[in-house]
Amino acid sequence: MQLVRSHGLVHLTRSQIPSFVRASSVQYIYQYKQERTGEVPEDWRKASVTPVFKKGKKEDPGNYRPVSLTSIPGKVMEQLILEVISNRVEEKKVIGSGQHEFTKGKSCLTNLIAFYDGMTG
Repeated sequence: MQLVRSHGLVHLTRSQIPSFVRASSVQYIYQYKQERTGEVPEDWRKASVTPVFKKGKKEDPGNYRPVSLTSIPGKVMEQLILEVISNRVEEKKVIGSGQHEFTKGKSCLTNLIAFYDGMTG
């Protein structure tokens, strides 16, 4: 995700907001909103979907992919939540060592190497 290039719905790039302001402000707003309604603020869930041309003839709708532009606070909150969940999953060892996809530091390649080592060793 290229947060620096994406302006989202707020029209500010992520680099224009210092990291300590992003984290503390977003957490405060999120906690306040959660206590009052139990929901993520609606503006943070809204996205502007824009078609981006891939390749081929521009007349063919199949040559476009949808890109969803979301708000900066929503992106920051998403990253904070992802970090908390990832840390929790790692601490509690929820995912086994054989799981490679969607695991930090692992990939399809590491899965193939582990499989090959298991078969030959």
